[in-house]
Amino acid sequence: MIKQLLQGMVVGIANIIPGVSGGTMMVAMGLYDRLIHAITHLKSELKESLKLLVPILLGAAIAIVALSRLFEFLLDTYPIPTNFAFCGLIAGSLPFILKKVKGHKVTVSRMIPAIIFFAIVILMAVMGETGGADADVSFGLVNVIKLLLVGIIAAATMVIPGVSGSMMLMLLGYYDTILRSINSFMDALIAFDIQGLLVYTGILFPFGIGVLIGIFLIAKVIEYIFSKAEIHAYYAILGLITASPIAILLKTDWSGISLPQILISIVTFAAGWFVAGKLGD
Repeated sequence: MIKQLLQGMVVGIANIIPGVSGGTMMVAMGLYDRLIHAITHLKSELKESLKLLVPILLGAAIAIVALSRLFEFLLDTYPIPTNFAFCGLIAGSLPFILKKVKGHKVTVSRMIPAIIFFAIVILMAVMGETGGADADVSFGLVNVIKLLLVGIIAAATMVIPGVSGSMMLMLLGYYDTILRSINSFMDALIAFDIQGLLVYTGILFPFGIGVLIGIFLIAKVIEYIFSKAEIHAYYAILGLITASPIAILLKTDWSGISLPQILISIVTFAAGWFVAGKLGD
């Protein structure tokens, strides 16, 4: 239970940070196949599915709510060591995926999805920061529908290894707004500000419903793909994962680079690799 909570927190933290994939972190910790199965078989295997999903989702929610400010601070103040820690987590996942394709011959048809998805991740990183001005989230039917759709799109990308849901929120122009709404909701909750709670619930509730819908929709699609072309799917994941550290480093602010920063980054990278091994199966 404690291990699964911690795993959920890693996934939650990953989904806060643009360029880092929550799906990749699931793969790194050996959770991915089991989580997809639990989501798609929730109705038929309710007890077993909830035993896995509840602590993972709870850990992710705790991390997003409690640590969003901390990671905003770390990324603003120590971007290089922080991003190298996540690169270490991702790199530490490669042995788990390589085991999945071990014994299967490398063919052109299997390399094609790896190359395509590698290129997709790099392209998303090159597109750069596009958070832009705050999105219009004033209460109204059109904005509620927009938030629902944004939640579906963000959740679908959060589940796919190598693709960053938070980066997708940036591309859609909703990242800053959603993150600030989470922090403002917690401030209103602590202050027992009813009006503030209602305002930010009006933003986060439709977004949250969209996230749930997106997770279940994409899980069904992924399960179908794995049932029809499992090895090809793992090669696609290899492409996504190998591109992710490059994408993160492309998004990193290198202005404060120095020898101490480099040495600290080596340590945080190693720590990330170590954690990936301990939290994995």
